[in-house]
Amino acid sequence: MFSVTVRDHMMIAHSFSGEVFGPAQRLHGATYVVDATFRRAELDADGLVVDIGRATEQLHAVLADLNYRNLDDEPELEGMNTSTEALARLVADRLAEKVHAGALGDAARELDGLVVTLHESHIAWASYERPL
Repeated sequence: MFSVTVRDHMMIAHSFSGEVFGPAQRLHGATYVVDATFRRAELDADGLVVDIGRATEQLHAVLADLNYRNLDDEPELEGMNTSTEALARLVADRLAEKVHAGALGDAARELDGLVVTLHESHIAWASYERPL
């Protein structure tokens, strides 16, 4: 399996519901380094997994919708604990929509999978993997 990873970052504010979250139940901020890894079994006709420039642009576009936002105020996220794990899935699903819509080029429609990793720090991160 071949893979290409692109990276960006986002800064958000949010809070959590549930005793398990302790002080994180209060509003707080987080800065995530975000990696998107695109996978395919065979390279495309140009010898690529995905166009790195387009992948970078589309990751940035997906993150722009979340960046510098209080996620507690976003109607589409209402009632959701926006944990690192949940945000990894959200970003992956939105990137998958971009792939299927052709925003990463026609050849990218043949990608096999996608993994999105949100790094909370240099010692903690979470990922979500999905087929395409």
